[in-house]
Amino acid sequence: MEDIQKQTVVIADNDADFLEWASRHLEADSVEILTTGSSEEALQLFTEHRADLLIAEFLLRPFDGVELLKRIRMANPNAMVILNGLVHSTNAVIEAMRLGAFDVLRRESVNFELRPVAERALQAAEQMRRMEERTKSDPGVPPQPTDDLIIGRSPAMQDVYKLIGRVARADAPVLITGESGVGKEVVSNAIHKFSRRAKAEYVAINCAAIPSNLLESELFGHEKGAFTGAVNQRVGRFEQCDGGTLFLDEIGDMPLEVQSKLLRVLQSGEFSRVGGNQTLHSDVRILAATNKRLEEEVENNLFREDLFYRLNVVRIHIPPLRRRVEDIRLLAEHFLQKRTEKGKNRAMRFSQEAVEMLEGYHWPGNVRELENLVQRACVLASGNVLLPGDLPFDQGGGGESERTLLERSAERFLRAARVSGESPLALATRVLVEAARRETGSDEKAAALLQLSVAEMRDRLGEKGKGKPQRGGS
Repeated sequence: MEDIQKQTVVIADNDADFLEWASRHLEADSVEILTTGSSEEALQLFTEHRADLLIAEFLLRPFDGVELLKRIRMANPNAMVILNGLVHSTNAVIEAMRLGAFDVLRRESVNFELRPVAERALQAAEQMRRMEERTKSDPGVPPQPTDDLIIGRSPAMQDVYKLIGRVARADAPVLITGESGVGKEVVSNAIHKFSRRAKAEYVAINCAAIPSNLLESELFGHEKGAFTGAVNQRVGRFEQCDGGTLFLDEIGDMPLEVQSKLLRVLQSGEFSRVGGNQTLHSDVRILAATNKRLEEEVENNLFREDLFYRLNVVRIHIPPLRRRVEDIRLLAEHFLQKRTEKGKNRAMRFSQEAVEMLEGYHWPGNVRELENLVQRACVLASGNVLLPGDLPFDQGGGGESERTLLERSAERFLRAARVSGESPLALATRVLVEAARRETGSDEKAAALLQLSVAEMRDRLGEKGKGKPQRGGS
């Protein structure tokens, strides 16, 4: 790249032949190479020349390569170091990676691995340099600690916040919907925290995680001897939560027989323990969440219609992370800061290139996936600045960026058009419109999603005049 400055590489090895070979192997106009057979001199050269990369053998003298790595990284936590050589101990490799080595190469593979690994290390060093220059020239506003229960500034999340504020004042049931990992339990917790029940008990139950034969006992309790293993009386969650809030996560997976008993509580506040005859009363606010379409579950007789209407008094839908790109950086920095605050973890930050990669990813696992990725990146990163190469996206399609997925889709459109003889643009238009109609349920909303008028959308499909009253018609 035109703006990459000349970079310095220090090679330290006690084999003069290897030094000569490596110097020729890595030779380039943009690289200055310094060689030495001493770890002490390597440390001096790296420091004095502010080198971009050190390539060192494990068995150096007067101190070994791992100790050299340790000293260099203490002075510069972002230093790029590659260790190589005959390694007789796996502990040495583990220790080198723990200390932040960019990579460890075996001597038998160094001939074909050294150049590509060194090029990646130099590219990472260049990204670090740019990051430091941007920070000096425009430090910006560092992430501030927040006591917000939910992170996000996108218009979609602003609408969610407004709904939370409104429903928190009442006691009506709330149905929270959205894909897995969007933060439905976080929203539920926020509703409780801002309600008049905030000082009372809040209990969350995952209906999908508890076997159906135990869920009824979990919710309503049981009497001694009610079933095999019931050696004592047990208080259920409704008794425990009296005056508070009960969050029923994944309620779409609740068995039908338990649904009927839950319906009774919602209607009258009354229930009985399993195996008991006593009618108990409980003042509990129900918040429920699901990633299923309960309307379809009702149609398929998998969910009680009367319970659905009881729960669906107020619905809060949380949009997927891919629909609120503005929140990705805020969330990532929040998770990064949260990890830093735990224990004595080093302070870390994202490079701009890493942020752009995060914002270009499609996040099938939503916020939960983002948090897990940040945690893994912190563990695996070799410096205190997270670069694109430090982001451990899942392999096999999960780590593809949105742009990559779009490019693959475009290739499929072209192939399909060649087979069908249809225009690729016409085919793509038809697929997009049909997808928008399925997602929104109406032509008006589909057209708005596609940023077209209804007439323009129909015209592009060759449906001009569709749905319009005929002249002379009643």
